[in-house]
This record gives sequence, C-alpha cells and structure tokens, in this order.
Amino acid sequence: MKFIISGGGTGGHIFPAVAIANEIRRRQPDADILFVGANGRMEMTRVPEAGYPIVGLDITGLQRRLTPQNILFPVRVFRSVRKAGKLIQEFRPDAVVGVGGYASAPVLLAATSRGIPSLIQEQNSYAGLVNKLLARRVSRICVAYDGMEKFFPAEKLVLTGNPVRTEIAHGSRAEALDFFKLDPTKKTLLVVGGSLGARTLNLATAAALGRLRDAGVQLIWQTGKIYFPEAQQQAAPYAADHLYAMEFIRRMDLAYAAADVVISRAGALSVSELCLTAKASVLVPSPNVAEAHQTKTALALVGKGAAGLITDEHAPPRLYDETLRLLADPARQQQLSQRVQELARPDATRTIVDELLKLVGK
Repeated sequence: MKFIISGGGTGGHIFPAVAIANEIRRRQPDADILFVGANGRMEMTRVPEAGYPIVGLDITGLQRRLTPQNILFPVRVFRSVRKAGKLIQEFRPDAVVGVGGYASAPVLLAATSRGIPSLIQEQNSYAGLVNKLLARRVSRICVAYDGMEKFFPAEKLVLTGNPVRTEIAHGSRAEALDFFKLDPTKKTLLVVGGSLGARTLNLATAAALGRLRDAGVQLIWQTGKIYFPEAQQQAAPYAADHLYAMEFIRRMDLAYAAADVVISRAGALSVSELCLTAKASVLVPSPNVAEAHQTKTALALVGKGAAGLITDEHAPPRLYDETLRLLADPARQQQLSQRVQELARPDATRTIVDELLKLVGK
C-alpha cells in the first residue's frame, strides 16, 4: 500500500505525522510512505532523520502585512497544486493524510479532486486555517478535543487524541542520566519551549541559572535554533553544575525520563507528551496563537489538578518561584503526575491508522 503524509512547519505538525507513519509501517512493513513538506521548513530535515523520504513544495503562508511573499502567494499556490498533482499521478497513493501546515493544502486539494481517500489530523482545540478550509473535501477528520463541531462537519469527526511517538514514554532513567551527564542525586528540570523555542521561557531560564545552581537543581534546556548561541554562552559557566543548554533535543524519551519537573508551552503535542509521560509540569501558554487555545488547554489541565500555570506576562518574575517550590515538594509532584496521566490517550495513533485503513477498505 502507498500513503502520502503532508504538512509541517513546526514540531507540533511533524512529530504526529511521523508517529502515524511509524504505526502504518509497524502494521504493514512493506508500505510505501512519502512525505510532502514546504521547502525551507524544519520537516525537510526532521522527516529524513526519522527514516522517510520527503518532497518539498515552494509554498509559504500569508503574511499579516503586505509583503513580496503575499504578492507571489497565488503563483506559489498554483505551482504547488500542480506539482502535488504530478506527485499523486506518479506515486498513486491509496490514501493521503494532512496534518496541518502550508504544504498539506496543495496535496489535499490535488488528492480530493482525484477522488483519493483523505484524512485530516487536527492537533489543537482551535482548528488551523488549512484544515478548516479543506474540511468539506476530505473523508475523515481525527481530532484531539471535544466540541470540534464548531469547525468541522460533525459526521466526519472521530475523537482520537493526538498521535504521540510511543517510545517517548519508555525512556530509561539510568540511560538518560548517562546520556545527559547528570548527577543521580540531584533533581532535574526540563525546559522546552517547542521545537522553535520560546523567548519568554529562555529569558526567564537564563535569569534563573544562578538560583538553580544554588538550589542543587540540574537543567536540560531546549532553546530552539534562534536563541541557542546566546543561551549556550549563558549556560557555559554552569556546566560543572549540570546546567545544559541545547538547540534541539532529539532523544526526548530520555529527556522526559530524566526530568522530575517540566516547564513547557501548552501546545497540543507538548501537552499530549506530558500526559503520556506522566510528568509534573508548569505550563506557560503562548500568547501568540489563535483564540488563545494554548491558554484554554492549560486551564483544562489546571482545572483537573494536572498541571501548574503561569501566564506569559507573569513568567519573568514568577516562573522560577513556582518551579522551585514544585521541585522541593515531592508529594505535589506525585499528585500532578497521577492526575495528568489520567488524561493520556495512549491509543491515539493506532485509532487514527484504524480510520485511515477503513477509508481504503483494509
């Protein structure tokens, strides 16, 4: 069987896509899987690292102000749809999956116009623009949250949860401590601002390095590419105290295994991983997302006693006060861990692939 998986732009799109591909491959080892992404975006490196081929389209999103990119946007869409059509004619997929992001639009347009079964996977509680525009054309829509009828046709919806790499929850703590060169007698804090980094979290963490050292806490700090050079310099004097800045963490299974507490944005993928790994966390929702959906997601966890919450505005003065209190309170960590694990959907990826295979009659 042959499948095309399209979309990307951020880890929140790419990693669910890879999880779906891995589940297809697990069930059908001889399945032929092709990814389609946007040239210049992170999927063009992350997907090959996961072992899958990818083709890039020359497409970008609309900017909020008048720019040369916006003027060229219709031309790029036309060219991308034409290229996607040629790919589909040559590859002849049995079904197509869109995970959101610029590149999924031309592929889904080309596939649905040819009557090829198609499925959208929407990670967020507030649907992305591409998925909303294409909802009436596709065969099935897999969602992670209740109430998505306000964005999509109800008869196409399947509540599945978000696909998360299953290995993320099976990291060995002993291997993790060795991998990150950590002290087994100390508490460990993991800071992740998403695959592209988060300015607020990075500034707050840089300012707190001395406090973490004095508290005997060690740090795994994913900064993102843009912030890494400065963060690396800031963390360098604390290397002997096991406070490490990293551009990107490829072994997130080991990062979670090492962590006692996690500071994170409240993106859909991050929250799904925290649920699956049962980690005590302090969430700092991004203020730069549509309809404040990260804040809504974080509040849903807080309401169930499953996470702590600090707003982006209050993070600089208050984030590390809250985090250090949590690190010093094992009972509170255990309570948060138990509550967040109750929200996990470990079968999400399997359910999505079940729906995909139903579409092609297998």
